[in-house]
Amino acid sequence: MMDQAAIKKIIPHRDPFLLLDSVLELSPEHVVALKHVTGEEDFFRGHFPEYPVMPGVLIVEALAQAGAVSILSRPEFAGKIAFFGGLDKVRFKRQVRPGDTLRLEVQITRLRGPVGFGEGKAYVGEELACQASLMFAVQRD
Repeated sequence: MMDQAAIKKIIPHRDPFLLLDSVLELSPEHVVALKHVTGEEDFFRGHFPEYPVMPGVLIVEALAQAGAVSILSRPEFAGKIAFFGGLDKVRFKRQVRPGDTLRLEVQITRLRGPVGFGEGKAYVGEELACQASLMFAVQRD
């Protein structure tokens, strides 16, 4: 298991934009990470004060950060930044509310040089909250 301090050694994201609390499983092709949605996150002040829901774009960002941990854990990409290259087939299936824990699973399906592709799924318990096809571009020298 990897805590936030270890995650920060791999990806450059920092508070308030670091959306991963821990990594449970990690390989160059697969990652499982957690985000505990406390309700204290700043985005809940405006989304929505009377009915707080985690913005879907931030669920997708959390998936991308998890995928970046997997890709940037490869020795050839150590110390680099993985940027979003694209999104496809994004679907939201369940609201994510304060008190939920997101389990973020990303499978890297293809890597060609500095460009990677993956399939991401975010769960609350066993319920699928979001799925997306992700494309990453790793920073060049």
